[in-house]
Amino acid sequence: MSNLDLAPEPSACGGRGFVVAEPVRELLSPRTVKLGESTEVRRLLPNLGRRMIGAWAFVDHYGPDDIADEPGMQVPPHPHIGLQTVSWLHEGEVLHRDSTGSLQTIRPRELGLMTAGRAISHSEESPKRHARYLHGAQLWVALPDEHRHTEPHFEYHADLPTVTAPGLTATVILGTLDGTTSPGTTYTPLVGADLTLTEGTRTRLPLDPDFEYGVLSMSGSVHVDGVPVTPGSMLYLGCGRHSLPLHADSDASVMLLGGEPFAEELLMWWNFVGRTQEDISRAREDWMKGLRFGEVKGYDGAPLTAPQLPAAPLKPRGRVR
Repeated sequence: MSNLDLAPEPSACGGRGFVVAEPVRELLSPRTVKLGESTEVRRLLPNLGRRMIGAWAFVDHYGPDDIADEPGMQVPPHPHIGLQTVSWLHEGEVLHRDSTGSLQTIRPRELGLMTAGRAISHSEESPKRHARYLHGAQLWVALPDEHRHTEPHFEYHADLPTVTAPGLTATVILGTLDGTTSPGTTYTPLVGADLTLTEGTRTRLPLDPDFEYGVLSMSGSVHVDGVPVTPGSMLYLGCGRHSLPLHADSDASVMLLGGEPFAEELLMWWNFVGRTQEDISRAREDWMKGLRFGEVKGYDGAPLTAPQLPAAPLKPRGRVR
């Protein structure tokens, strides 16, 4: 998914200096962003209070939206560098196309994982004949320096492993949870999991104390370590946790995102993740000149035009504002 802001703000991310080294309960409120003509998203990362959780650098939550009489998601071809995109649905379908030739319809609780590496372009759209509701999350994972110029590729995993306990089913999207590992390719120690809880469930989820974590509420009513987290909001949890208490007041679903704190400082602007202003400027110039990012074939429409870079220099400022 693209960042469609016409005047995107640069975000300086990474570095261990601002990692909370102990458990905390920091509730992050979303910022509403228009995505195309008919889709509105709630942006949780980067946030006014926090920019990253491990290597997770961008989180949008959208829906549930009734798109029965609408085109639904329509995101034209656009570029990425230096990151992975994670498409995750609870309802609906998204058709993915990219410049490596991938064409894949992604359905609920199937993993669409695109590694941009040195450069890729892609589009995302609701199929012409689509389900009534669209509900999901789009996430970016920053690539470490040694892998950020890797060859671009796309992975699709329809069957993902699960961890179960009474009243809880956890689908492991990326990384490892409680000894269970996703088939998705990762480049830093991290975890992403979709947790489905039945009403009345009280449980504890095992965690890695070296990771920092956040929990995004997708639906229902759930208390995370005693804090009520409503759909479309995220609770940042810090590091140093061996387990996480969860209590579902109703049937509920949340996403657990975590990882080893990202050591490198990086810059994120529009759809690019780099290390310097030169990285970002060169990527924008190449996209506008039709270089490096390839062509998305089959999409009915023109590719996105990159916004103008801000006049002020892009400077890293750490993990939090």
